[in-house]
Amino acid sequence: MAWFYVLLAAVVEVFWVIGLRYSSTIWEWIGTAIAIVFSFYFIIKSSEKLPSGTVYAVFTGLGAAAIVTLDFVVFDAPYSVGKVLFIALIITGVIGIKFTTDEKERKAESSDEGGK
Repeated sequence: MAWFYVLLAAVVEVFWVIGLRYSSTIWEWIGTAIAIVFSFYFIIKSSEKLPSGTVYAVFTGLGAAAIVTLDFVVFDAPYSVGKVLFIALIITGVIGIKFTTDEKERKAESSDEGGK
């Protein structure tokens, strides 16, 4: 479930980043602020079970890759093979982080927090 929260945070991040760029009315700004709150709520929930560094790296990597991809597809940003290769590198890194975050590391971090 924690990884699902990371994914939700990244998806919601896309909406608030677009909102920051394109909001022009008070309601659009309110929607952007609500998206920011939800995004960080999902990050906090996922950090309860996963290492916070891992959560942040995956969150920002997925969000950045999604936003750049949307820029290409929806907002007609300049497309280049180099950008696509670097997006693929980000996604590869995110997958690598997920697979290398082992159960022992998660348990050690959660037991450290319980002892405080």
